[in-house]
Amino acid sequence: MLAWIHGRAVGYEDAGAGDPVVFLHGFPHHRGLWAPQVSALMDRARCITVDLRGLGESEAGQSTTMDDYADDVAALLDHLKIERAIVCGLSMGGYAAFALWRRHMARVRGLVLMDTRAGADAPEGIRKRRDMIALAQERGASGVADAMITGMVGKSTREKCPEVVDTMHAMLESAPVSGILEALHALMERPDSTPTLATITVPTLIVVGDEDVLTPVAESETMHRGIAGSRLEVIAGAGHVSNVERPAAVNHVLSEFLASFSLS
Repeated sequence: MLAWIHGRAVGYEDAGAGDPVVFLHGFPHHRGLWAPQVSALMDRARCITVDLRGLGESEAGQSTTMDDYADDVAALLDHLKIERAIVCGLSMGGYAAFALWRRHMARVRGLVLMDTRAGADAPEGIRKRRDMIALAQERGASGVADAMITGMVGKSTREKCPEVVDTMHAMLESAPVSGILEALHALMERPDSTPTLATITVPTLIVVGDEDVLTPVAESETMHRGIAGSRLEVIAGAGHVSNVERPAAVNHVLSEFLASFSLS
């Protein structure tokens, strides 16, 4: 489906019934990343998956920031007439979720921070982003996919589930170069969300694969310590896209988290 948000087309899907949950994908994915969660949870939750600006079916902007991603999500909630939602963000989607909390906290009923971190890019991280920009300009999305795939999925997945690796590589390779470049600038320029952690007052679930090398378990432990009352779940045998690598395990902890809202 498409919605017109801030003068641009935004791709999204809206499936199921129950408490609204907005799923925000990582870099450079699209909303299809969340297919394992939508199929498992749509009987108990209204699952809204969104293509972030410039990726999937969503049109690119100019000089996009994490705040722009967040504002797009808030506007989509307006379009769908949803007052508050549980927001689940993986990696870059987690950074957008932090921005959504800062800018539109009244719209956030709960948070799931998956395979992400609070800190901004260190100088070495910024250098790697610039190298990725050069690679995308020279070799396109296929070059980005080749460079990212080993870090994107965990060692166990690479050894035991080559079909998952192939599926993820195809998703990365399908990303528009313009959206890749837009996202890389937003990633480099995002603020440090560490001070935001202490401000989070909604129920928060933190999920991370124990083989995640891009945002290691230590990053999730830092967020867990910083967010009062948060819950940390480490998914065995999963890397950076834990929701795709170990969908049953991730769906289990998500289901438990969602159940806590129906009881409150």
